[in-house]
Amino acid sequence: MIYIIQNIVAILAGTVAGFSFGALWYSVLGKPWMAAAGLTEEMIKGPSGKASPMPFIIAFGAEFWMASILAGALILAPVDAGVWAITIITPIILWIGFVMPAMLVNNRYEMRPLSLFAINAGHWLGVLVIQAVAIRLVGVSPPTS
Repeated sequence: MIYIIQNIVAILAGTVAGFSFGALWYSVLGKPWMAAAGLTEEMIKGPSGKASPMPFIIAFGAEFWMASILAGALILAPVDAGVWAITIITPIILWIGFVMPAMLVNNRYEMRPLSLFAINAGHWLGVLVIQAVAIRLVGVSPPTS
């Protein structure tokens, strides 16, 4: 996984772009998300009256890992369809193939509203596509010896 170190700037750009998208997504859909998840502001803030930073730290770390794997997928993807077509299609295929089905299974077993699934799944699709675009704009290259 030396490619992660060699592409750290692009991966960090993808991480920050995806994390920023999430902040925007949930600032717009925060109230419907809380309602669908059965959460209240008091529950999120807890007894201290302040939300814990831990979910944000975990999200940033997870998005860094996702951007790292996505960078590897973009490096390996054949460019016959064109660099930008591959940049957009690769994260969509990964989302359709792995993220969305896993989320749907969890949602159904937990008997959560489909609106919660739609909000959360839409978020992760947006994160992956935006990460791929940011990674491509900064530039990603295969590992060198």
